[in-house]
Amino acid sequence: MTIENPSREEIGKILKNAKRIAVVGLSDNPERTSYMVSKAMQDNGYEIIPVNPSIKEALGVKAVASLKEIEGRVDIVNVFRRSEFLPEIAKEFHEIDCDVFWAQLGVVNEEAYEFLKSHGYTVIMDRCIKVEHALTK
Repeated sequence: MTIENPSREEIGKILKNAKRIAVVGLSDNPERTSYMVSKAMQDNGYEIIPVNPSIKEALGVKAVASLKEIEGRVDIVNVFRRSEFLPEIAKEFHEIDCDVFWAQLGVVNEEAYEFLKSHGYTVIMDRCIKVEHALTK
């Protein structure tokens, strides 16, 4: 089974229509990739919601411990966790109001992919949201 991402054109539409991005595993350390990528997205006008039980805040925004703590709809859940955590995150994602599950570059899990696709979600894996945003502007 291979993971099929939406076309670059579809990814461009997703990013154009998105406003709120929940970032699972966002670090409050400016040296970490999750921080740099999320800051770039915030600087491009997206509302970033840090999802990490081990930090109080990141990028000037109060962090939540889990996706279920987010109030209101989220357009994209962007995941910066190791691949083995994706099935658990996918199940929590299924309980919130969001259509797009995005796993960062190097993060892939077939079990999570199958689960999400079977529930009709848009799934993007092994792609950097910052790179895709730059390519589809």
